[in-house]
Amino acid sequence: MRILHAVRSDGFAGVERHVARLARAQSAAGHEVAVIGGAHGGMAATVADPSVPLLPATTTGDVVRTLRACGAAADVVHVHMTAAEVAAAVAARTTRGFPPVVTTRHFARTRGTGALGRVVAAVASSAVRAQISISRYVADHVEGGSVVVHPGVDDRPDGLDAAARDDVVLVVQRLEPEKRTDLALAAFAASGLAERGWRLEVAGDGSQRGSLEDQAASLGIAATTTFLGVRRDVDALMDRAGLLVAPCPVEGLGLSVLEAMASGLPVVASAAGGHRETLDGVDPLALYPALDPAAAGRSLATLADDPARRDACAAAGRAAQRARFTPAAQVEATDAVYRSVLA
Repeated sequence: MRILHAVRSDGFAGVERHVARLARAQSAAGHEVAVIGGAHGGMAATVADPSVPLLPATTTGDVVRTLRACGAAADVVHVHMTAAEVAAAVAARTTRGFPPVVTTRHFARTRGTGALGRVVAAVASSAVRAQISISRYVADHVEGGSVVVHPGVDDRPDGLDAAARDDVVLVVQRLEPEKRTDLALAAFAASGLAERGWRLEVAGDGSQRGSLEDQAASLGIAATTTFLGVRRDVDALMDRAGLLVAPCPVEGLGLSVLEAMASGLPVVASAAGGHRETLDGVDPLALYPALDPAAAGRSLATLADDPARRDACAAAGRAAQRARFTPAAQVEATDAVYRSVLA
């Protein structure tokens, strides 16, 4: 099958990483795949397949022009986020033989904001033949019918036992308001782990970094908190950290949580959004009441005190990832959606 992915972006964050990984897995499964959008360096490193063309698209107009040039040669166009949906709608109306359009919904909200929200939403959805949601949580919060296809991550070696890992609580996410990194800092402070030699490492950057650094100082954990900025070695960070905390209460799914599970890194996450789907049944301490950093701190402290339980939690997380969140399963389920629109 000839598949053309499109996202209007010159960056590389969660959605772009999702697109790159899916494209890599689809190519490995024998499909002919090309990708429009995303920062070239991050996309190329993640796709890691020279047979997959990577086409730049900084603006919606860029996506429209590239879809007009390349779309008719594809069997299906797979778009990601509203701007790419709008571009596909324009290209479909102005290009002879344009293929069916499938969209993936990455966020648990309806299309369109601001004064023109309704118009944008109507245009964006006009060419879409089928919707995929990355989680049941997202599907329940977007308009229209949607097929749930969980993202998959590659299996990884089992990793270090708890006793061999560093005394580090890791956070991996953009430092933006909706991610609620402030709750992770509050949880670490509440855990008392700083007084016992543990450190908090925050990988990621964004508009909230300054306020978070001020918060760390006000909580008395500045000396044991390191803001790492954007990192390209997140896998290595996960391989040596002792725990991951994921505080976002509106996470569509949480790729960093899946990566931690694959790495054998125990996770303490907000019991909200897609975290309920990834971590259900792993360990009661893996999910804490959303927006309750004191509860998160208690879970962190309990797991830090019990390496055997951390090892059991890691094993359960690895088993869940390998059973339910694999690239092969994602490709198979996505293929079924493509076949439904082609039929």
